[in-house]
Amino acid sequence: MLMPKRTKFRKAHRGRMKGRARRGNTLAYGDFGLQALAPCWITSNQIEAARVAMTRYCKRMGKVWIKIFPDKPVSKKPAETRMGKGKGAPEFWVAVVKPDRVLFELSEVNEKTAREAMRLAAGKLPVKCKFIKRSTENSVKEAK
Repeated sequence: MLMPKRTKFRKAHRGRMKGRARRGNTLAYGDFGLQALAPCWITSNQIEAARVAMTRYCKRMGKVWIKIFPDKPVSKKPAETRMGKGKGAPEFWVAVVKPDRVLFELSEVNEKTAREAMRLAAGKLPVKCKFIKRSTENSVKEAK
């Protein structure tokens, strides 16, 4: 599972997820990608499940990039505990995802395989996603 090696603070505030992703909203490495359509928290377990689903379907032929990292600790208090006595202990790690954020990228496979692999991966995630591919005009712009 993904998690930071060390952090400045052990516990974090919940924060807000307003607005759209300003960074990480275009394909950077691969030819195909999975883009989030809504804001959410994605846990390290969900990222790993999606990655495994993609690599298994591609039979380890394609190259996969994970474009998100769970760097926010989420704390929970035990069930049936009285109020007070401070914040709970960190339980798991999440990546904060805003709409338009590219979650995964894939290359070295054909479009049909990539589309199905991304569909399987999207089924493991708590957010609605769409399949995107590198367009020819983007490739021309990046080459210049």
